[in-house]
Amino acid sequence: MMTITPRTRRAASILSRASISIGVVAASGLPATAHAAFLSGDALDTAADIMSWIVLFIAPIIALAVFWIVHILPEKIAEKKQHPQAAAIQCLCLLSLVFGGLLWPIAWLWAYTKPVLYKRAYGVDKVPHGQEEAAVVPASDQSAADEIRALRERLAELETRLASKSSAATAGV
Repeated sequence: MMTITPRTRRAASILSRASISIGVVAASGLPATAHAAFLSGDALDTAADIMSWIVLFIAPIIALAVFWIVHILPEKIAEKKQHPQAAAIQCLCLLSLVFGGLLWPIAWLWAYTKPVLYKRAYGVDKVPHGQEEAAVVPASDQSAADEIRALRERLAELETRLASKSSAATAGV
């Protein structure tokens, strides 16, 4: 811990007097009158009129545009990341506009999440934009052809059973 001696007190006193003296000299060099604006007269009135028009009409339009752009960002992010629930995120963004931006953070987080349960249900976790219905059925052409062939065989088997039952019923009468 540092002790304060008379010598350090004297040095601090001299330093404070010197800084006060420098401040007084610097203040005396400032101009005596202050001007609030660099314009005067009619130029000042014209500048004030222009500023009032900007503040009343242009600034709110810009503020609304920025508000809109910020609120559709989650939708754009979901489209870019090929999120399979992009339509629902878009709906949440529109609701957020209605509710003053309260739902926007949820839409933002949702756009950045990876849809794990969606992948379990449908087999994919990315859907190209505009092809949401295509992701619901991820079956290939070969599996569809195999399924059609199996169904035709099953139908033929059922027809033969039905024919044998109907012939047995007519023979028994």
